[in-house]
Amino acid sequence: MIGGPQTQERMAKPSSLHSLAVLLVLSGAFVLQAQESNGLAPEIAGLNAAAVSYVLEAKLPDLPQAYFSTAPQDLRDGIPVGALGVDGGDKDTVLKFAGEIAAGGHGEIDSLLIAHHGKLLFESYYRRGRLNYPHYQMSITKSYTAMAIGRAIQLGHLTMADLDIPVVSSLKNLQPDRFVSGARSITLSEAMNMRSGVRLDEARAAQLMEYPAALKGQGQIQAYLENSAPIPDPPRDYKYQASDPSMTMQVLETAVPGSAREFITKELFGKMGITNFNWETDVSGLPKSAAGSGVRSRDMLKWGMLVLGGGKWQGEQLIPAVFVAKATSLLYTNPQGTSYGFFWWHHTMKVGQKEFECKSARGAGGQFILILPELDLIVVVTAHHKGMGTTLAMAPKRILPAFIPK
Repeated sequence: MIGGPQTQERMAKPSSLHSLAVLLVLSGAFVLQAQESNGLAPEIAGLNAAAVSYVLEAKLPDLPQAYFSTAPQDLRDGIPVGALGVDGGDKDTVLKFAGEIAAGGHGEIDSLLIAHHGKLLFESYYRRGRLNYPHYQMSITKSYTAMAIGRAIQLGHLTMADLDIPVVSSLKNLQPDRFVSGARSITLSEAMNMRSGVRLDEARAAQLMEYPAALKGQGQIQAYLENSAPIPDPPRDYKYQASDPSMTMQVLETAVPGSAREFITKELFGKMGITNFNWETDVSGLPKSAAGSGVRSRDMLKWGMLVLGGGKWQGEQLIPAVFVAKATSLLYTNPQGTSYGFFWWHHTMKVGQKEFECKSARGAGGQFILILPELDLIVVVTAHHKGMGTTLAMAPKRILPAFIPK
């Protein structure tokens, strides 16, 4: 059991291999300094897939000392590495911020990784963060699901034109005569943009969950489309909800050879050399799509590299560039100025008088893949906050300035 007395960490003595956040009192002000680690990143020994879950992750003991590396190890995992301050970035600025994280100044952050110009330059773990533990992912699971649709398009199982065809046209085990009005017209593009128009009363949803057998397979989507309020004509209002990614996963299941799970495992994770991951099963029997995956911090970085590279991974076009561009574009913008594409977010980060485009995957608890094309920068954060945490506010203040040319 992870987190029990038998849990073994690959850790050396804090004095020699692990970073130390030192709190100094200077003229009444607190100043944080961080000493870089020189050893191997912390791991869970003997980790197996059955020991990876949200519940078990919560039982992981906090690291005795935070781990920082400004020259990450080359693990031959497809991620080029470099040295912070040599290959880019201001080392002192990043280490100061990392020291504050280690001291608890920014909440329950578990890892922070930074890649610049195609190289991982900074890798750090705190609290529950481990090199080899797939951190539970909430809504970033939606972002991975969108990229699975893109992979299906790249391989010819779907086309870009299919994005604008009604979802139900590919789902043959439904009973359309029982749908509410408007349900037959929902397209895959609308579902991935959270604008399906499905509105299911919470009390009714709870009643449906009392009979999970009826929700197996396409029964889940039947329930959404049969029990929703009438669906208006487009353009429909945006609503962040679980029904839309569920429809998307159902389309993937019907479009690809084998199952959606086999396809994701082979054609996405497999292609990027991601073998240590977890993906929970939905009530339908398909992989969960609104939340429920588990991915290592380094592998989250790979997803960022894939998007920044226009769908290309190590020279192979895994996802059409046109799909990646649309998925991460401004298809819908809310009153707060944040935009949404196909399960990916899009907004600007302001540093001084400059604004930088940021494409991102986000998840509750504080999971982020932040991609800033103009700076050729990717920032990965995992955390276990009660909310989203302060990453979006802190990045332009504390991380981006270290990588903006003077």
